[in-house]
Amino acid sequence: MVAGLNLSATLNVARLLKDPKLCFPTIKYANFNNIRLPLPEHIEAIVLDKDNCFAKPHDDKVWPEYEQQWDKLKQMYPGKKLLIVSNSAGTDDDAGHVQAQTLEKSTGVPVLLHSVKKPGCHDEIMAYFKANGVCDRASQVAVIGDRLFTDVVMANTMGAYSVWLHDGVVKSTNPFVLLEQQVYRWLQG
Repeated sequence: MVAGLNLSATLNVARLLKDPKLCFPTIKYANFNNIRLPLPEHIEAIVLDKDNCFAKPHDDKVWPEYEQQWDKLKQMYPGKKLLIVSNSAGTDDDAGHVQAQTLEKSTGVPVLLHSVKKPGCHDEIMAYFKANGVCDRASQVAVIGDRLFTDVVMANTMGAYSVWLHDGVVKSTNPFVLLEQQVYRWLQG
């Protein structure tokens, strides 16, 4: 496999073409600090994207402006109830899972080690939460991220609560992100 290639997202485009509403979030906020905590009471576990969600892209620590919100989240959802699921750290592209270890150390939150990238790793996510006695139904999980076609599509495909951070840490100039947002606006009418 080509390093960095997200075959899972590429294959899920067909699913999105069939059901465009898969990219519609349950709720949206501008950024991580704007998330209203606690989340709805049925939420037992939270999946967090890393890049441009709680960390600046390609950085492995919580963005300084989000540290208070991060600490609050960790207090409300302690231990194995929080899980970082990144399409970089913890994947097969992360040689020796060095980035995952660095991220866990800097955030105090476990990083999922997974072979299939988002949006296709929902089985691995649920296996993690079940094995750790956190929850056994996807409806008890919230997925927080800045990407519609990976984070939000994964959440909706698995039946989880999707939280879209439309601005993230920094305004993205990534052409794929801009395309996602344009498609979302078009679908909204």
